Amino acid sequence: MYSNIMGLDEELWDVLEDGVGDLALDEEGAAIDRKKHTSPHKKLYKKHHKMRVILVAALPRTEYLKISDKSTAKAMFASLCANYEGNKKVREAKVIMLVHQYELFKMKDDESIEAMYSRFQTLVSGLQTLKKSYVASDHVTKILRSLPVRWRPKVIAIEEAKDLNTLSVEDLISSLKVHEIGLNERESAKKPKFIALPSKGKSLKALKAIESEEESPDGDSDEDPTIVEKMAMFSNKLQYLARKNK
Repeated sequence: MYSNIMGLDEELWDVLEDGVGDLALDEEGAAIDRKKHTSPHKKLYKKHHKMRVILVAALPRTEYLKISDKSTAKAMFASLCANYEGNKKVREAKVIMLVHQYELFKMKDDESIEAMYSRFQTLVSGLQTLKKSYVASDHVTKILRSLPVRWRPKVIAIEEAKDLNTLSVEDLISSLKVHEIGLNERESAKKPKFIALPSKGKSLKALKAIESEEESPDGDSDEDPTIVEKMAMFSNKLQYLARKNK
């Protein structure tokens, strides 16, 4: 809102913060007819209503109804600030809560770097809105300390190779994303391959056909050729025992 208003006319923001004073009243406190305003007063009067139009246009109807009784742009803006930011004590309580969340921030074990950074940015934005901010090096250190144990080798490498006081958060996140790709590839390669037991009616011949499909391109099987036979015999015994128990 500040950037939008300043881009239109910097004096509009002054009207929003300072108001129009006693523009609409005479020395006795009575309302002054707009047609009797002097040239400077007319200019200020016009800017005030322009600022009021900007506020009204920016609000949904449900929010406008809450401030529709306010006659000046300054009063409307003060009411919005009170509703959404609260008074000094409310803001201080919010800051304490967000600082506590910041200090305890941790990346979840099943969370990606992208998702973790999104949560972190939301937290930082809330602190900035309440006029409580940290420097970039604080964010870098916090992110590194929030990573799970499996990231420890990467954290040590970054701490030894980089100056954390000059490293930007964006460069850190990019480096972590690259490392994440490598981690995911290695973890996928380590996953064990399970061989399902044959269901009832599946013959040794069918198992051997499955084995032949899983052979390497050069014709060599990756498994011991006796494994399938052993598993087939084991499966047949289980099926025999099941029939016998019935």
